[in-house]
Amino acid sequence: MSAVNEKKVAALEAVKYIKSGMTVGLGTGSTAFYMIEAIGEMVQNGLELKAVATSDETEKLAKKMGIHVITLAEAKRLDVTIDGADEVDEDFQLIKGGGGALLREKIVAHNSDMNIIIADSSKSVSKLGKFKLPIETIPFATQLIIKELEGMKLAPVQRMRGTEDYKTDENNDIVDIDIWDTDIKLTDLEQQLKTIPGIVETGLFLTTTNLVIIGKGEKAIIKKR
Repeated sequence: MSAVNEKKVAALEAVKYIKSGMTVGLGTGSTAFYMIEAIGEMVQNGLELKAVATSDETEKLAKKMGIHVITLAEAKRLDVTIDGADEVDEDFQLIKGGGGALLREKIVAHNSDMNIIIADSSKSVSKLGKFKLPIETIPFATQLIIKELEGMKLAPVQRMRGTEDYKTDENNDIVDIDIWDTDIKLTDLEQQLKTIPGIVETGLFLTTTNLVIIGKGEKAIIKKR
């Protein structure tokens, strides 16, 4: 079974949790694409909902699909958010940010009553860290942050788009770091990184996930916290 088909399986299972009248957070990335597509079809068939997008890319897609997009300030609180992940472990901990939307994704997750993560089977891991951990940084401080992260033996690399610095929707930089060999607990690492001025957010999502849906072959494997 291809990863694409597994993503579709997970996405179609996740949208079953959406009911008419809800306010829904829409994630960003290749798996979230299929979820947004499915919700668009539900809206075209009469489902009423409001949605908050986690990226400009997602907002454009949602509007194209006829989904009513509002701001987070207008929503105040979300009933459910469905998003993807770059890695998810057995403790419902995630690495996110491969698509560069980690800041908005974490804000939306924090303001949601329920967070559902959808992924293909390759994203399910026993230990986080084979996928490099994205860190969003203020451009003013990025180079100094990189030096500090080098001192922490985290092998930081500034993300590029061609020959230009990669920029997030908030016009910040992304630095990808290697946490695979670190002995630091993930909760401690998150705290340490957040104490460095200029680091806006990390791609560690350690406590926000309520439900994980993994597409494995033709089946959706559902795991509840």
